[in-house]
Amino acid sequence: MAEIRKSSSKMRKVDLDQQGFFLFFLSLCSLFIGMGFAQNNTIPVNVGVVLYFNTPVGKMGWSCISIALSDFCASHGNYKTRLAIKTRDSRGDVGAAAAALDLIRNEEVQAIIGPRTSTQANFLIGLGEKARVPVISFSATSPSLSSFRSRYFIRATLNDSSQVPAITAIFQAFDWGEAVLIYVDSEYGDGIIPYITDALQGIDVRVTYRSIISQSATDQEIGEELYKLMTMQTRVFIVHMVTNLGSRLFTKADEIGMMEKGYVWILTDGLTDLLTTFSPSEIDSMQGVLGVKPYVPRTKELNSFRVRWKRKFQQDHPTDEISELNIFGLWAYDAVTALAMAVEKVGATNFSFQRTTILSNSTDLDTIGVSQTGPYLLQSLLSTKFKGLSGDFQIFNGQLHSTAFQIVNVIGKGERGVGFWTLKNGIIRKLNLANTNSNIYSTSKDNIGAIVWPGEPTYVPKGWVLPVNEKKLRIGVPVKDGFSEFVKVTWDTSTNATQVTGYCIDVFDAVMNSLPYAVPYEYIPFGTPDGKPLGNYNDLIYQVVLKKYDAVVGDTTIVANRSKYVDFTLPYTESGVSMLVPIKDNKSKSAWVFLKPLTWDLWMTSVCFFIFISFVIWVLEHRINDDFRGPPSHQAGTVFWFSFSTMVFTQKERIVSNMARIVMIIWFFVVLILTQSYTASLASMLTVQQLQPTVTDINELRAKGEYIGYQQGSFVLGFLERMNFDASKFRIYNSPQQLANLLSKGSANGGSAAALMRYLS
Repeated sequence: MAEIRKSSSKMRKVDLDQQGFFLFFLSLCSLFIGMGFAQNNTIPVNVGVVLYFNTPVGKMGWSCISIALSDFCASHGNYKTRLAIKTRDSRGDVGAAAAALDLIRNEEVQAIIGPRTSTQANFLIGLGEKARVPVISFSATSPSLSSFRSRYFIRATLNDSSQVPAITAIFQAFDWGEAVLIYVDSEYGDGIIPYITDALQGIDVRVTYRSIISQSATDQEIGEELYKLMTMQTRVFIVHMVTNLGSRLFTKADEIGMMEKGYVWILTDGLTDLLTTFSPSEIDSMQGVLGVKPYVPRTKELNSFRVRWKRKFQQDHPTDEISELNIFGLWAYDAVTALAMAVEKVGATNFSFQRTTILSNSTDLDTIGVSQTGPYLLQSLLSTKFKGLSGDFQIFNGQLHSTAFQIVNVIGKGERGVGFWTLKNGIIRKLNLANTNSNIYSTSKDNIGAIVWPGEPTYVPKGWVLPVNEKKLRIGVPVKDGFSEFVKVTWDTSTNATQVTGYCIDVFDAVMNSLPYAVPYEYIPFGTPDGKPLGNYNDLIYQVVLKKYDAVVGDTTIVANRSKYVDFTLPYTESGVSMLVPIKDNKSKSAWVFLKPLTWDLWMTSVCFFIFISFVIWVLEHRINDDFRGPPSHQAGTVFWFSFSTMVFTQKERIVSNMARIVMIIWFFVVLILTQSYTASLASMLTVQQLQPTVTDINELRAKGEYIGYQQGSFVLGFLERMNFDASKFRIYNSPQQLANLLSKGSANGGSAAALMRYLS
């Protein structure tokens, strides 16, 4: 019995297992049937992909496109449309156009994703416009590929010109005044140059040189161009080129010593975004380089995608070294997502082409049809908005727009962020896109983190150095015997070297040192080796016209005849002509000098007022005041004594009448002013020397035939000749001592009655 029960239990267990397996099989069959039914109800839409699949960017782009298609189908299973990808390998610029033509004519694709470069995209734009097929590029960044040339060109990436304000902000932060542009000779390289040149000029930064390097340039040709840049004074270089050429450029620059102290290298985003594709040796040659690139917010979705992308890339290319995912891959992912969403919005329509009539003499371009859904798909793409891996995805004027750029510094084995730039706030240390309250635009270098410059200096490079072999400016200076406060030239007879000093030289040196760039110059004395002048100031200035000197520095005056030939700077000190004459001392030696402070009219007026005041006081006081009574002679004496004693305020008679008191108050004030003025004038006459010029009018000298002096080489000689002075009456002086000697001798004793003295000549 036990064996029978055991056997029955086993049979029931087998039956239950068979039933479970049967139910699982039915469920699996139902799932596959449902999926097959769903797939049979989706509409495939042909989409072409034109990439150079053998390049790192091509491989990365295709793997991102594949993942995007898989993710979109998995998350949008209810959509009625599916993208059917048709791939073509571009291999070259012309190959890209041929591949696109084949896709449009034979596969009737409704959109094309790619190509990789701006040059290739330039070939495809015309095809897309003719066939009404949107061409969506995630890596063609040249500003010349403007969507205004073709409505059907969609740039699912940033325009290169969008990074220009970030680069100019860096120049403003570090106050660099010059820049050299180094770029590749291609559609990609040429596109950004007008934008960045205009932007730099807008902030007073001069582009001193444009270095154009061919894509096929050899290492020797790159080295020759770099050696040429070394001889120039500018040390700030903006590099805009493709990765393979950029890596060779920096390798050569490191070899010849252009990654040392004093150099500044700034990369555009085309190189900065692809730094992860550079080898360790190439990164070592780029230490200290600055770069800008679009900011990509870090999200969980992005981190998950990076892991999945590495896994797929390793599966597809097991022999290739895995590099880091860059922003071009993210844009490729977002471009496919946007296209799939746009196709679904167009709906289950007839995705077909209208064929054209083929004639016997028709070209290949004439044989392509016109997409019937192209205009609707284009409008759907332009209105598509979503949160992508690279950030907010929305097409404005046919291209993406970035809200922020990141400033990075190449250090060690890779890059390190040192700041951000936004259109609203300029350079900032930390980015907070959620905070939009601040409207302060800043270009302060304090908002940038610590930067390791090439050569690791402890200071910010000034951006220029003295050039190695550049021509120096020849600055002419006057040579003269005296008046060396403005310019003084001394010769060293042993070395035959000259030393130029003086106030004018100090001013010129200060101006040149304040320039934001180096200008080499040397002083050339306008004289003989023994210290004699070669001519006057007019002759010196005319050397500029003869191009023997580039400029003249010295005590030169701006006059009309000189301004016809040369330009002058603004005056930095007062200029003019003054006449120096001997003086005579008018100090009086008379014993009656005490009468000089007042004129005779004032003396007589004062005496009359003393008498008048004495009479007024007598009239007001003699009736009521005993001090003013008595015999007539006594009254007269008292009145006059009282009046004159008020000069020293020693009167002893009382004043009783109020009217008399008012009169005396006024009189005391008058007497006080009179006595103080007299005292001051007399003290001045007795102590201060009374000097008067012997001549006050230059025309008086000419009329009397007096001798007049002037400084040798000065323009004053021409001034005297124009005033019709007799040339035989001229005396020349070269120093203050000679001038003093002429004036002390006088015109009659071999000197001069006066001398014209210039502040500047």
